[in-house]
Amino acid sequence: MLVGRRAFLLSSATLPMLTIPAAAQRGAGLPASARPFPLSAVRLRPSDYARAVEVNKAYLMRLSPDRLLHNFHVFAGLPAKAPVYGGWESDTIAGHTLGHYLSALALMHAQTGCGDCATRADYIIGELARCQAAHGDGYVAGFSRKRKDGSIVNGKEIFPEIMRGDIRSGGFDLNGCWVPYYNWHKLYTGLFDVIDHIGPNARAMAIAVALGGYIERVFAALGDDQVQVMLACEYGGLNESFAELHARTGDARWLRLAERIYDRRMLDPLTQKRDQLANFHANTQVPKLIGLSRLHEITGKPEQATAARFFWEQVVRHHSYVIGGNADREYFSAPDTIAQHITEQTCESCNTYNMLKLTRHLFAWEPDGALFDFYERAHLNHIMAHQEPVDGGFTYMMPLMSGAKREYSARDGEEFWCCVGTGMESHAKHGESIFWTGDDTLIVNLYIPADAQWAARGATLGLDTGYPFTGDATLTFTTLDRPGNFPVALRVPGWAKTHEVLVNGRPVDAASAGGYAIVTRRWKAGDRVTIRLPLDLRIEPTPGDAQTVAVLRGPLVLAGDLGRADGTWDKPDPSMVGDDLIAAFAPVAPQEAQYATQGIVRPGDLTFVPFYRQYDRRSAVYFKRFSDAEWKTEEAAFLAEQARQRELATRQVDVMHLGEMQPERDHQLTSEISYALVYRGRNGRDARSGGFFEFTMAVKPGPLLLQATYWGDERKRSFDILVDNQRIATQTLDADRPGSFFDVDYPIPEALTKGKTRVKVRFVPHDRNSAGPVFGVRLFAAKRGTPA
Repeated sequence: MLVGRRAFLLSSATLPMLTIPAAAQRGAGLPASARPFPLSAVRLRPSDYARAVEVNKAYLMRLSPDRLLHNFHVFAGLPAKAPVYGGWESDTIAGHTLGHYLSALALMHAQTGCGDCATRADYIIGELARCQAAHGDGYVAGFSRKRKDGSIVNGKEIFPEIMRGDIRSGGFDLNGCWVPYYNWHKLYTGLFDVIDHIGPNARAMAIAVALGGYIERVFAALGDDQVQVMLACEYGGLNESFAELHARTGDARWLRLAERIYDRRMLDPLTQKRDQLANFHANTQVPKLIGLSRLHEITGKPEQATAARFFWEQVVRHHSYVIGGNADREYFSAPDTIAQHITEQTCESCNTYNMLKLTRHLFAWEPDGALFDFYERAHLNHIMAHQEPVDGGFTYMMPLMSGAKREYSARDGEEFWCCVGTGMESHAKHGESIFWTGDDTLIVNLYIPADAQWAARGATLGLDTGYPFTGDATLTFTTLDRPGNFPVALRVPGWAKTHEVLVNGRPVDAASAGGYAIVTRRWKAGDRVTIRLPLDLRIEPTPGDAQTVAVLRGPLVLAGDLGRADGTWDKPDPSMVGDDLIAAFAPVAPQEAQYATQGIVRPGDLTFVPFYRQYDRRSAVYFKRFSDAEWKTEEAAFLAEQARQRELATRQVDVMHLGEMQPERDHQLTSEISYALVYRGRNGRDARSGGFFEFTMAVKPGPLLLQATYWGDERKRSFDILVDNQRIATQTLDADRPGSFFDVDYPIPEALTKGKTRVKVRFVPHDRNSAGPVFGVRLFAAKRGTPA
């Protein structure tokens, strides 16, 4: 069974797991299974959600289908109609955006009736059919390959190598291509979304079947162990693609292939209910579970459902942040350790997009309001923050470190990150999960202003609400061609201490089951049912660390406002000091969920506002909570660290700020397969297998120490450090100092610096390793007595 309602309340994993017998739920009017209203049956009323859809529609219309098709045309030997986009579309993952774009066009057509979206989708499918025909063997793709000599060529050339057993598979690289199977999963999803949301399309199905034949031949050439080697490269939800192809064609060959696309290392522990997610790339895994969910719906195999349910429970209860997102620097950490991972690299937006998809599968199997408590939290606080609401750009990460700012993709789009693709989809379908039905029960899961058509009852529904800023929501049967006796189930969020239900303005005693208030009566046109929920402030502890807290009001995560994003933030992280924190919050504009603190925040009080609306502001979401005595200790530790840094500064000869443009130019940095990055407010740089980075540093006579800074929770890796091409140290990082940055000093033999004013420092990863990330390098005069 899924986690019960009250166990889920705060996603803090502090309460025991509860279950709700399905029979008890059904007896009170909650159905055994459910299905959502078609997206085309729902129209949004004015709200932040409706605005997000309109902004996204304008964004989709600014994009050029021919630019997204560039590589598809070129690799098929056809003339390109437009230049390729930049960013990821000019990298070896090129083409992935086209699949997302097809899905977004189809979803937008369903959500708004946009005819231009349907026309564009049909044009793209026509061009894909032309490209596939030019290949002549079912192949169609836009991804490229980087050869060892650095040249970029058609990605198709990797597959004969793979079929011969020459498989070079890494986390994201397969024989020089960046996640080709992930790429195809996006294309398949786009094709199926066009069919589902625009209408039957014989060309789209023909493309899917012919491409399936090509992929099937690749897999058929490999033994099971070889397939496992290949699946070490991220493959998205390609298992879902072939499960879906089987469901649509009835051809058993696609089901066999879908079940063969199974990553044993990742999925076997989940079928056994073992959480081994730490250090796995998070978004690589979620689509695998969505695929298993689709397979379970076809095969009924219980282990497929077990893995999906267990994964959802573990991620939501033990690996998720307060906004519903998960992962730091794209990876899961150990369960209940997210307080150690509150950084500017939290919550990749694709992860939440996929977790919401998984949630819909689980709810369809067995309705449980706890599922939609999570869905609402992540949809409202993460997905709604994902879009820049003026020009329609998207975030990659959703930073939760105090003072961090959100980085959005450009207005006309040249980055084309994975999260740009999922963003196009997420903000085309905000009406998809409001209304559900099953066994003649009408379920309201999300309180988003909307109108809907319920075909089974010939009903027109209206949902009027100011939620989440007000606690009332009213469902009206505007028309009801087939009135009758049936249940209406209104979700009661797990955080709600009380609730009230009214029918036509009069209070009624509603039944309770599975997190719903259920009213069963003979409904007729004009009837109204209202739910009233208290929007109280509350403090929520973080899983595994009760002293790290966040502030919520109803479903909204509130954030301390730290100022404009185009300003700077160089102050200590705000903390909360006191015993009764909520008592120190005073309403400023409660209709907008704005509050101010009085005397509890250090170093100074803050105004709190909804996090998702802070797109152009800096925020504080998490706070360390201290007593007065604990706060004095915290201040003393801070002053001691400042004294240590001052002492180091007196001995400093040179400093290299890695990852910063001007210092890297000043120090003549050169590199290959190396990337600048920012993590926990620090700039840094790493080098991947086969690469390096090198720079010059000033030296002076006498014994010297080279000091490098690392993060203490890195997955295992090893690399060499060279000075003027002579190795002075080998460094291994293996998560042995979790939760902090640390410095390592490397003595430099005086013979390497004698008579010189500058030396070259080089970081080189060992094979199949990375070097760093290194968060700065300093060169010091050694203290007296330090061995050289």
